[in-house]
Formats: sequence, structure tokens, C-alpha cells
Amino acid sequence: MGWWQVNADTLASSRFVLSPLAETFASLKLLQTGPATHPGERAWLHAHLPAYRRHLAADPVTALLIRSGLGRDWIADFLTPTTYGDESFEEEVARVRETKPADAHAHLAVSLRGPLPAELADRDDLPRRAAELLSYVWEESVRPYWDRRRRILEADVVARTAQLSQGGWAAALDALRPGTRWLGGNRLQVNLHEYPPREISGAQLLFIPVTPKAGWVSWDEPHRYAVVYPCTGVLADVRAAPVPESLGALLGAARAGVLVLLDSPMSTSQLVAVTGQGLGSVGRHLKVLLDARLVRRRRAGRAVLYSRTAAGEVLVTAQRDSRG
Repeated sequence: MGWWQVNADTLASSRFVLSPLAETFASLKLLQTGPATHPGERAWLHAHLPAYRRHLAADPVTALLIRSGLGRDWIADFLTPTTYGDESFEEEVARVRETKPADAHAHLAVSLRGPLPAELADRDDLPRRAAELLSYVWEESVRPYWDRRRRILEADVVARTAQLSQGGWAAALDALRPGTRWLGGNRLQVNLHEYPPREISGAQLLFIPVTPKAGWVSWDEPHRYAVVYPCTGVLADVRAAPVPESLGALLGAARAGVLVLLDSPMSTSQLVAVTGQGLGSVGRHLKVLLDARLVRRRRAGRAVLYSRTAAGEVLVTAQRDSRG
């Protein structure tokens, strides 16, 4: 297993950040290898996979580059530079483009576990090609959805922070993604691969959520290290639970949408992030639903979580069943 040595100060100063490039690379992986993990992803793949395949069919060198860069169990490092946090996609992808060709070749040799294919071995334009493909995926397949995806990712950060305050780092890290857990003794397991441990005490440690079911680690030694992880399924699949029309007519579409989202407990901040409604609006909807005894609230550490009561569950289930 791969693990990092992390002292208490580094862990305490770590933070959750968003990365448009990480979201784009995770989406590229989904386009390249699939499969979809929920109905929302299936619809997204249906909309964008044909054009992606045509794009690569017209550029066989880049197609071979991305297949090589994804490797079997290791991603070529130059494809996933570690964000500084609060960066634009253009700022992040510039570091892919500026990679030295010799470094790109070395990273690809690691991901391939051997020499590069002849079609790639003597080329010095691989970083530019990788950056152009990432830019294509961003512009065509991610940027149109970025506002909504950003809200979902922000909601995940809220949920992780609440989990951290309630159960500490062990609980938060153990639930991050398969293969990641707190081992004790200042050791953070980051994956299941047999790689030498890394001493990262004193560096900046970042945790980066993405909406596709993907994850990896990255670093800019010795300054920054990152763990990229898939956000919680209830948030990533939020569109899989449409609001029944009859329920919207009964409660109002926005208020009904809040009730439907509470399949799993969520905080006010999560609901604001996912719905795009203002804090005041969400608060008013929750008050009405609480007064009607359709939802309940409970405290989890510093967060207050809302969930449906038995009456709320019956109402949502009945309205869903009536559509069938």
C-alpha cells in the first residue's frame, strides 16, 4: 500500500479545495474508460462520448498519448499537476502545457511500465497535445455544467467538514475513497499500490473532490500534495431524483425539490450549494417543512442536518409511485 508520513501540523493545516482541471481530467477518464455509475453520468456520456471519440479518431497521436498516460494503475504525473487552490482552468492547464518534453516522456514510461511506443518516443509536443485535449474536454463537456458541478463539490466539502468535526480525521479520511484511510502513527494511506512511503510533513496537503467516480494522488514536491476523491454519491447523483409534478403543485416546486433531496441527511449549506437557491430561501422552505412535520433536524458536530420524517417519506414515495 502507498502511504504518506504526515505530522499533526500538516494535517491540521490541510484543506479542501476545488480544481476545474481535476474535474476535467476525471471527466476525461470517464470518457476514455467509463463506465457510468449513475443515470446522470449515463446521460452525460450519451451526450458527449460520440464527439470525444470522433475527436480522438481524427488525432491518433493524441489518442495513443492519453491511453499511455492513463496506464494500468498509474497516471502519468504531468497530466495531473497539483492545484494551488482557487485557480482557473486556464491557469492549471498551463502547467500541463509547460511540462518539459523529457519529463513527459519519463512520466509516460512510468505509467506504461516500459518504453514509449515508437509513435510517441521522439515527439516533443506531447505536453501541448495533452493540454489541448484537456482544453477540448473542458470547453465541450465540463464547462457547460461547471456552475452546477461546483455547487455539488462545495456541498461535498461542507459534508466532509461536518464529518471531520464530528468524528475527527480518522472518520473523515476512512470515508474519503477506497484505499484511503488513517493508519495511525502519523501515517495516511493514500492508495493500495505498493509504492515507497513519502515524508510530506511541512508540505501543503490538499483534498480535492470531483463528481465522476475517480480518484488519484498528485504532488509538486516538496511543496504540495493532493488526494483527489469522488464526491458522495447522493450529491453526484442529485439529478437522478426529479421532483414529481404533483408534489411540486402541492408544495411549490422549490420546496418540493428540497424535500426530495433529503433522501439522505443534508445541511442547510449543502442544500444551498446543490439547489443554487439562496440561504434565506432554503431556510424558509425548511421552516415550512419542519412546521408541517415533513422533515426533522439533528445536530452532527457543528452542523445541523435535515432529513425526512416518516410522513415526509410517505408523501415523496406516494408521489413518485403515482408517476408509474
